[in-house]
Parts: sequence; C-alpha cells; structure tokens
Amino acid sequence: SMGCPVEVIFGLLPPPPSLLSCAMLLSVVLLLVLLAALGWLWMQLTVSPHHFPPLVPGFLHLIQADLPSHFLSLAQKYGPLYRFHLGIQDVVVLNSKKAIEEAFIKKWMDFSGRPQTFTIQLVSEAGKDLSLGDYTPLWKAQRKLVRSALLYGQNNMEPLVEKMVQKLCKRFLAQAGSPVNISEEFLTLTCSIICFLSFGEKSSVHEINNCVKELMVAWDSWQVQILDILPFLRFFPNPGLRKLRQIIKKRDKIVQKQLRWHKETRVEGQTRDLTDYMLQKLREQGEGPGQLSEGHVQMALVDLFIGGTETIASTLTWAVAFLLHHPEIQRRLQEELDQELGPGFSGNSPNYRDRARFPLLNATITEVLRLRPAAPLAIPHYTKQPTSLCGFDIPKNTIIIPNIYGAHHDDSVWAQPYDFRPDRFLEPEASPVGIPFSCGARVCLGEHLARLEVFVTLAQLLQAFTLQPEGSHVLPSLKPIFGSNTKALGFKVRLLPREAAAGVTTSATSGSPL
Repeated sequence: SMGCPVEVIFGLLPPPPSLLSCAMLLSVVLLLVLLAALGWLWMQLTVSPHHFPPLVPGFLHLIQADLPSHFLSLAQKYGPLYRFHLGIQDVVVLNSKKAIEEAFIKKWMDFSGRPQTFTIQLVSEAGKDLSLGDYTPLWKAQRKLVRSALLYGQNNMEPLVEKMVQKLCKRFLAQAGSPVNISEEFLTLTCSIICFLSFGEKSSVHEINNCVKELMVAWDSWQVQILDILPFLRFFPNPGLRKLRQIIKKRDKIVQKQLRWHKETRVEGQTRDLTDYMLQKLREQGEGPGQLSEGHVQMALVDLFIGGTETIASTLTWAVAFLLHHPEIQRRLQEELDQELGPGFSGNSPNYRDRARFPLLNATITEVLRLRPAAPLAIPHYTKQPTSLCGFDIPKNTIIIPNIYGAHHDDSVWAQPYDFRPDRFLEPEASPVGIPFSCGARVCLGEHLARLEVFVTLAQLLQAFTLQPEGSHVLPSLKPIFGSNTKALGFKVRLLPREAAAGVTTSATSGSPL
C-alpha cells in the first residue's frame, strides 16, 4: 500500500442496524465468551515452559471504538508488548517503535507472513494481492515486479505531480477564497495522479475514486470484519458480505477493462505507463506453473489505487487541519518558501529533489505523519516460525498487530507526544522520526510517491495561498476517526491568494492611492 497502508484486517464494529443483526452479534459474543473461557481453562491446566508476553484479560478488544488508542492505553498498563486471545488464536500487539523495528527489520523473516483470513482471501483474489499476500517465492517475484515498475515510472512522477497540483491551485485561484471541501479535492488529486501513472489517462478517475471509497467502507463494516473472527458466519445471510462481493466485481471489471485495452493497443517497444511495463515483464517471463499471472498484475494495480489515494489525501487533509490550528507555523513555512522560491504564482515551483532547502516544511510533514499515520494499525503480520521479541517467546502462527499510532505517541520517545511541534525535528538533539510507512521487508513500496505528493502539494499551496478556516471561529476537529485510514472530520477551508494580499500591503505602505 501507499504510505501505509489501508488494508486493516480487523476493523471497528459499530452498533448493528437491525434486530436480526443484534441477535447475530449477541450470538457471536456468547460464542466468544465460551471460547475465551475454554482457552483460559486450558491455560490453567497446562504448564508452559515458555515466557510469553503479558496476557490481557478479556475477549472483546477488537470491537473497541478508537482501537489504536485502546491498544495504547493497554500498553500503559501491560507494557509495549502484550497479547490477548481471539477465540483460540493468539494476537500480539506491538506498541513501540523499538518492538516493531526488531520484529520487521532484525527478525523480518520470522514475522514476514500475512494471516490468510476469509476476507483477505476474498479481497485479494486468493492471495494475489501484494499487500495482503503471504510471504512466498511468488510474492517476492510480484514485489520485485511492482518495485521495478515504480522505479521505471519515477522519472515521470515529479513532473506529473507538479502539473496536477498546479492545475489544482489554478482552480482554487478561480474560486477566489470560496470555502473548499479540501479532503474531496485532495482525493480527486491523488486518484488522478495514480490514474495517469497506471493507465496513462484519467477518464476513469471518478469511477475508480468512488469504487475505492465504497470498497473501504464495505470492508470496514462489522458484518464483514466479524467473518475473520468466526468464518462460519459467511454461510448465514449477510448483507454486508453481499455488498462487498458486488464492489469487488465492479473493481475487477474496471481494472480488467484497462488490461484488455492495453493489450489490444500496445506498440512494440513503447511503454506508456505502469500497466504497459508490468504486462511487458509478464510476457518476458513466459507462462507456466510458479510464474506470475495477469491476476498478479491486476491486484498490483488495485494495490496502487487503494494505497495511493485515500492514505495520501488523508495526510494532506491533516496537514491543512493542523496548520489552521497553528497559523504561526503556516506563516513561518511561507517565509521559508518565499526566501527560497519567491511568493505566489510568480515564484519558482518547488522541486522535490531540492527538499533539503526547506527544513521546516520537511519537519512539518514528519510531524503530521507522526501524529496521524495514514494506517494507524499497519496490516497484521503472521509468524512463520517460533521466534522471540523483546525477550518474550512468540509461537509460530501468531498474529502480530503493529500499532503505528501507539508507537508514535510513546512518551518515552517523544516529549509531549500529542502536541503538534514540528520544531522537535529541528532541535540540536532532534527527535527520532516515526515509521508511518512501516519498515523492513514489507515497507510500503509507494513511500517515495507519497512523500513526493505531500511535499509538492503543501509547498505549492502555501506558496500561493494563505489557509484560513471557513468561519472566523470555526476550526476543524483534530480528533482522529480510526478505521483503515486515520481520517479527519470533514471541514472546509478558504484559500486566499497571497499575491493579492501582498499587493494591497505594498500599495498601502508606499502611499499609492488605493
């Protein structure tokens, strides 16, 4: 996924909407109580020679609201590494950067698996998805293919992003400070960029954008997520599962249509986009057992859209929200940009390759990614063999949930971890950076594109506009909405052209008539 990800296996479970759903949920809870009781009794009757992480009592942890915050509160009581029972399955939660890096960097092979649950198999076309696929030789070949495609397209990324953001800024300029639904604008921007990189055109932007949003909402629903805990429930009537299947069919139809068009119109020796590149590599490898198939290319493209749209748009939205709350940081960022580029549309365009010239902007982006990682709970891992972590024994086939949000709010690492303080990364003894894109063998392949989009978009917006809230006393909420992504409550923002404001100031101070 792009910048983190988005395919959280365990979602939130909001209150069910009907009596039938209530009865179903009550039955599930009673069954979980029974399974937890049997597990506890088994633990009491057996003596284990292993030193397992602390066991958190209870069995309803995954239906808590604000799950990343809940996990963090448990860490404050039980330590940064603990476990709980999910039926007969052990789940270990990592709430510190140290534990996550030890697992995914130092012992990456032990923790390289993915739990292949019912919904994972359904959404990933039986494991063909790169983000959700288990660690196998075929997965390694698919990852190599996608990485090489992104590297091939890297030269075109920055000019494309700059051009797209410039068009967005010109549209904002034409609206003359009218309130803008900034999250929707960013979502359209990020989807347009992915469409051009993947398919070479943007005719499918709105169709793909809507499909991605529908897919994530359907997948996050409690009726679907409960199937990963109790898979036998899929044999009962389930409106949420039926809707998810319909959206998956629509998703596949969109991507397969593009694959057919690319094969029908390809020109030998010409590579128009990422789809052309991957299909060409597929032809070069030949066909046969143990080889990548067109299905792997299809799911790689799905990954690009799911990971490279809402996650990046959410990060940009949070950046605007924090800057509205901290106008002094916005002012300092504009001074930094003016000094290096000149103000407004008349100034030079910001260049991502020269990002070192903008330390405060880089620090601000780093702080936004720390406070609001796009994927608050990175995709769960699965232990491939017995191992150890932070002095504890971890059995084979254990689900590992990395709480990125919790790790980024660890007060033993970051002073005042809940405060928006970009300067913490500019001090002589700078704070360590977070891990918003995870780390190790499964680090997000789209990290470069995500950082490029966030940097260029914020730089151009702040160079050309002053961001102001919709009303004089209406600031956006900073309370995160946790799900597959860390979302902000919807809000509107006014973008006031800076050149116009500068012109008024100059005229007034020079004594020229207004």
